[in-house]
Amino acid sequence: MKEIKDLKLQEIGKLRELNEKDLKAELTKSSKNLYVLRMKKELGELKQTHLIKALRRYTAQIRTVSTSKWFNIG
Repeated sequence: MKEIKDLKLQEIGKLRELNEKDLKAELTKSSKNLYVLRMKKELGELKQTHLIKALRRYTAQIRTVSTSKWFNIG
């Protein structure tokens, strides 16, 4: 899974330690990367299509953590 490590995704425990500003920056960065991967896939330039699924799940994790912080859960 070297390719997924190249995306530099943080573990969910480290995401929970981030403040809201850093979470928003991480969400923006991952959303841009997801857009780039989707465009490369449409153009036929992306050979590692499994990266899209991993990045989509990572983006969902960031949103879940930010929502739980907003509601002061956990």
